Amino acid sequence: MEPFKNLFSPSLVKCIAFHLNKHIINFDAEGFENNILETLETLELKGRAQLISDQLHVVLPNDDKARQKVLYTILHPEELDNGDKPSDEDGIRNWGIFPLTLVVGQHGTHDIEESLLLLKAMTKRFTSEFGIRDLLIADQSKALMVLQQWLTDPNKHVRRLISEGTRPRLPWGKQLPELIKDPTPMLPVLEALRDDKEEYVRRSVANHLNDIAKDHPDLVATIANDWMKGADKNREKLIRHACRSLIKQGHPLALKAFGIEPPDITLIDLSLTSSTVAFGSSLEFNVNLKSNSDKAQQLIIDYSIHFLKANGKLAPKVFKGTKVTLEAGASYQFQKRHAIKPITTRRCYAGLHALSLRINGNDFGYIEFDLIMSEH
Repeated sequence: MEPFKNLFSPSLVKCIAFHLNKHIINFDAEGFENNILETLETLELKGRAQLISDQLHVVLPNDDKARQKVLYTILHPEELDNGDKPSDEDGIRNWGIFPLTLVVGQHGTHDIEESLLLLKAMTKRFTSEFGIRDLLIADQSKALMVLQQWLTDPNKHVRRLISEGTRPRLPWGKQLPELIKDPTPMLPVLEALRDDKEEYVRRSVANHLNDIAKDHPDLVATIANDWMKGADKNREKLIRHACRSLIKQGHPLALKAFGIEPPDITLIDLSLTSSTVAFGSSLEFNVNLKSNSDKAQQLIIDYSIHFLKANGKLAPKVFKGTKVTLEAGASYQFQKRHAIKPITTRRCYAGLHALSLRINGNDFGYIEFDLIMSEH
């Protein structure tokens, strides 16, 4: 599979130069291309986007109106369904839009409203979720006032931008410190979008709430319980996705939104197939539990592996297990195998680790195992 960074390719640079050449007097297309291509191959995806953006800023007119006119003119005329279509002789779209949005966001903070209108046009061809963040940081109240006017826009990409562009912890994007500290300005906006006809938009609302949950878990759990009142299947799916981190953490109020109550059970057995696990193999364990309740219970059975860190302390990481309806007085048994192998986000260390269960947010059992690293 071709590296993701190659979305910003020499052919895309040439395409952008082709369109700029039609609208900028005395434009040096060869110089523009060379200034990018001489270092493009050394950069990863975000670096490539920023490089193209920086060179665009150099060659675009200094006058605001002239600059905006060029940027509007080089956009592809198609305003929907550009996700799998490259920029071409008709205009820039798809990933080619990314560096354009960075130019607008990074160099258009002196005119928030006009910059937002340009980003609105660009988001129809890809997304402006990264470029818009500079404008939010510069003047959040003015930017949000404009975005709220787009809540009923007929273009789904515009409606999604309202939620996605304002996510406080958007991956790849600049964090929004004010909204991390106080997300309440976004709550009426998210509520207005929660029943949008497009799942594409609703999914963004869910991801936005999941971002908020990282800093304000009780707030999102409260919203989940409120939004579940009269919720249809689409909204329930949104709320469940929004609470995915809270559910994994076993947040009691978030679980309550889905009718998950504290478990009334006894853990009969939590045992390991072997108390010694070789790195690169699997941890295998058995679970046996029994209901103490006189009614059926919905159980979310996850498990935590307490990994040994470099400082000698253990840090738990929760993994998805299984979901089950446990009838009154019934028992439930299952086996699980978890591969302990190299991954880029975690380094493993030899020594004592541990395993425990997390059932409906409550922790059960604790058993240690010895992780042995390969000598090679």
